[in-house]
Amino acid sequence: MNKAKLIVDKDYTIGEIDPGLFGSFIEHLGRAVYTGIYEPGHPTADEQGFRKDVLELVKQLNVSIVRYPGGNFVSGYKWTDGIGPKENRPRRLDYAWSSIETNEVGIDEFVDWCKKADVKLMYAVNLGTGTPQDAGYIVEYCNFPSGTFYSDLRRKNGHEQPHNIKVWCLGNEMDGPWQTCHLSAEDYGKKALETAKIMKWVDPSIKLVVCGSSTPLLSTYPEWDRVVLEHVYDYVDYISMHRYYENEGDVNDFLASFVDMDDFIHTISSVIDYVKAKKRSKKKVMISFDEWNVWYQKKQTRFPWQIAPPILEDIYSLLDALVFGGMLCTLLNNCDRVKMACLAQLVNVIAPIYTQKGGKAIKQAIYYPFQQVSLYGRGVALKTLVNCPKFKTKSYGDAPILQTAAAYDESNGTLTVFILNCGQDEDTELTLDIRSFGEVKFMQHIIMDGPDLNAKNTFENPDAVKPRVLDVDKADGVMNIKIPKLSWNVLRFNINK
Repeated sequence: MNKAKLIVDKDYTIGEIDPGLFGSFIEHLGRAVYTGIYEPGHPTADEQGFRKDVLELVKQLNVSIVRYPGGNFVSGYKWTDGIGPKENRPRRLDYAWSSIETNEVGIDEFVDWCKKADVKLMYAVNLGTGTPQDAGYIVEYCNFPSGTFYSDLRRKNGHEQPHNIKVWCLGNEMDGPWQTCHLSAEDYGKKALETAKIMKWVDPSIKLVVCGSSTPLLSTYPEWDRVVLEHVYDYVDYISMHRYYENEGDVNDFLASFVDMDDFIHTISSVIDYVKAKKRSKKKVMISFDEWNVWYQKKQTRFPWQIAPPILEDIYSLLDALVFGGMLCTLLNNCDRVKMACLAQLVNVIAPIYTQKGGKAIKQAIYYPFQQVSLYGRGVALKTLVNCPKFKTKSYGDAPILQTAAAYDESNGTLTVFILNCGQDEDTELTLDIRSFGEVKFMQHIIMDGPDLNAKNTFENPDAVKPRVLDVDKADGVMNIKIPKLSWNVLRFNINK
């Protein structure tokens, strides 16, 4: 059995955990919207056509903010196509995903859905085919009270009160050659600056996210981030990061994805600090990691020019859920710099929720780690001091077999420790030292593991992969806990104040 020691001290703080860390993403892509969140005629559909079974799963997931409407989709999207009477809305070719967009759901409907789901909205404007003035117009439509063309148009369309959207993305992945009207860093920086100026003139209270590197695999990384930030630093509040991981045949590399994710965050943080220093600025731009997940990109299938085809519907395994948990720990451990993050995506498209057209909605394996961290990863993130064996990877060198994170919520007196055990051959006997908290009660040990790493939830067997709860012993300041091999663990403690 492996031996490891973990110290969690209440004074070793990383920073406050922003609720925005538990965001997600819905794009007009595949079945994310149509037969995902929206399906008129479904047995659970409400008066607007939104699936109430999906809404309930979203609420249980405890999502804080949802990015919309894209994604690659947004770079060719005309937002005015999605407002007004539905019978007058045009059908358009979606260049990004070779699909037909019916525009049955637009900004007004999605705002209504967000209210029903109890989530905030992060709206992305089109900086591909769109103009800076187009972006100003949609801010006016959504946030200006009344008395102008677009604000009064919103009122005419049934929403008298402003939508009051507070977080806006300046386009999507404009560094990517795949993007509609892709730009160089210099050209995007100039366009983003002029767009930001107009948007904040319309509503000075909004927060803006500028496009950072969509992957560290591009040759422009991280120079893209430096050039763009030097243009817009004074006008934006966040720079975005996007990163996906997949099992390419080496389980060790896949399990250690959290190492690469951490390095990516540190690199972008360094770029921010450099630009801040160069500008002699007192302002600190934060990170919005607004796309992240496990995604098997090599298995993409195209369904040309269909309405809501089944694109990117990855079915997640127990192994995927373990890797996913390790990435959640990385986000918590960098909460001093990463203030927002969006699991991409939410329904059907590389998502924790999966639906049948006209039928059931189920939880995928990755649903559970996200739900647990979103529920219990609140308050202050604490630095975890770990001494454990390492395992070898081809891409990232030696990686620790334990990836850990801790959150202390003083408001309700709870300490939660999250642990991914990457060890494949032996369980780990963990000596956990939490003496700094005084008297504690071990409330719960939640675990995800199993003999079949390829097990997946299906409509026929929706509970093939789910957490189980272990019996726990009385807690001391220092205790020994068995952490099974290849497992995701949530240890919850009550702190007696």
